Amino acid sequence: MRLIPLILAACFAVTPAHALDSSAGKLTVTKMVDQLNDPWAIGFLPDDSLLITEKGGRLLHVVNGQGRAITGLPDVATRGQGGLLDILVPRDFAQSRQLYFTYSKPQPGGAGTAIAHARLAPGADRLTDWTVIFELEPGSSGGRHFGSRLVEGRDGMLYATIGDRGDDSSAQDLARQNGAVVRIARDGAIPSDNPFTQTAGAQPEIWSYGHRNPQGAALDAEGNLWVVEHGARGGDEVNSIAKGANFGWPVISYGRHYSGLKIGEGTQKSGMEQPAHYWDPSIAPSGMMIYQGDMFPEWRGDIFVGSLKFDMISRLDGTPLTEVERLKSRETQRVRDIREAPDGSIWFLSVGQGAAYRLSPG
Repeated sequence: MRLIPLILAACFAVTPAHALDSSAGKLTVTKMVDQLNDPWAIGFLPDDSLLITEKGGRLLHVVNGQGRAITGLPDVATRGQGGLLDILVPRDFAQSRQLYFTYSKPQPGGAGTAIAHARLAPGADRLTDWTVIFELEPGSSGGRHFGSRLVEGRDGMLYATIGDRGDDSSAQDLARQNGAVVRIARDGAIPSDNPFTQTAGAQPEIWSYGHRNPQGAALDAEGNLWVVEHGARGGDEVNSIAKGANFGWPVISYGRHYSGLKIGEGTQKSGMEQPAHYWDPSIAPSGMMIYQGDMFPEWRGDIFVGSLKFDMISRLDGTPLTEVERLKSRETQRVRDIREAPDGSIWFLSVGQGAAYRLSPG
């Protein structure tokens, strides 16, 4: 078998790209990684190096100013919104070397959102022991709504967002995993305290349901899970996730179909949760972060959401939750992911710029 050499895939920039005004004062926007092709997620390793996924199926390790492709990944279904998606560096990575991924897995007749784990070999040049621990079955032929953010809960369980795959009504069907937040153990086992393990015909991985296409998820300081999801035309939502809760899609929504037609039965229905916040018009939200660091103490506890449509980062705060600021510059083109770095700086991935940026005080 011919060995394919690792290729130079990205590089660090070393000069600030832009100064951005904000409620916290001037921010320095520094381009940290360049030459990315449709980046989807970023993860920080304990040695201060980075991992970045690209939707086309490439995983990059960036260290000491250089980025190289990591081998050992499976085939991914790179159709529409599908591909190699989220990455999770768990809390015990320094001991376990284990990483978790979500991706669109090729299946007979289509693809489904899958969760896998693998070990990062010493040298960080390859993955070993790639193991799928969950997959949406049956998959479907469309290229829409894979969802696919992945969070490690305070309880040690994995929480993953699954889109409805363009099949609206499936999000209300507990016999299917479409349009759900699923909760599994790190080996793929189903926790006995999941809400529907004793419900006849229900998929036992489901933690909450009635979601459309959640592409952002994060924990707050108390360990509560929050999710941001795409609506249709209007009705993008931020939701505070609760065990067994039904978030209403497509029965209730604050948006309309792209055709302009009404969605479902209105905006409220008994037994269905209300969003903590919604946008109309839609911002096409993706990555989500709840800030907990020291670099921006005035923003601690605030929610940050990337926008693919309006090329900005939305900051939300207060009760009720309200959008209080939009961080926007030439670098914030189609923000796909946003994360808090170990030093408290804020990093984001720009699909439009093909780059990773760092926000720090100016």
